[in-house]
Amino acid sequence: MKKRIFITATNTDIGKTYTTKLLLKEFASRGLRVGVIKPVETGVVHGVYLDGDELLKCVQELNKDFEGVSVEDIVPISYELPAAPFVSSDAKDFDFKAVDEKVKMLEQMCDVLIFEGAGGLLVPVDRENMVVDLIKYYKAVALLVSHCSLGCINDMLLSKRLLSDMGIPHLVAFNCREEDTSFKDVSKPYFDKTGFEVLKVSDEIDKICDVLYNL
Repeated sequence: MKKRIFITATNTDIGKTYTTKLLLKEFASRGLRVGVIKPVETGVVHGVYLDGDELLKCVQELNKDFEGVSVEDIVPISYELPAAPFVSSDAKDFDFKAVDEKVKMLEQMCDVLIFEGAGGLLVPVDRENMVVDLIKYYKAVALLVSHCSLGCINDMLLSKRLLSDMGIPHLVAFNCREEDTSFKDVSKPYFDKTGFEVLKVSDEIDKICDVLYNL
């Protein structure tokens, strides 16, 4: 089995795709063959995959073996309604077989396969499984991406505790945006005083990759 890294977040619109692309580029710069898969994407209308299309373009620029790969290969399951997969699919069972087949195919072309999740850890993909269960099923290590606005302490710690309770090796990184001007004063002091290392996606992607690859 190749190295598997699953990108998840404390909620939706936190920066999973942005982070995934940075990881792909950093690992590729180290001479590793990179691959990517987003097991399920919702909000796919008229064949437009907002995340999948970006990921495919990025990986094809970095790994020539992916030139013949389609967006349907890296996004095996898609639905039109922009909601949790459980809702978008009208409560269908998650098609593990379809994703398994694509994982097997893509891993033949890469050394590191990066999974991108949908929303946060407890987004339901069917009646029995949440996104966090996919991480466990695929035996991946996780990168938990947190926002930097007010409330990030609570949101990050809740998600981190779930990963710990499920025995999933993981790392936390913060995607701070220009508007997150309060982070330094209202959130970072907690992390500093508790000895929690704050790794920022935009500034420390090299260190993030080092840790993830060795988890």
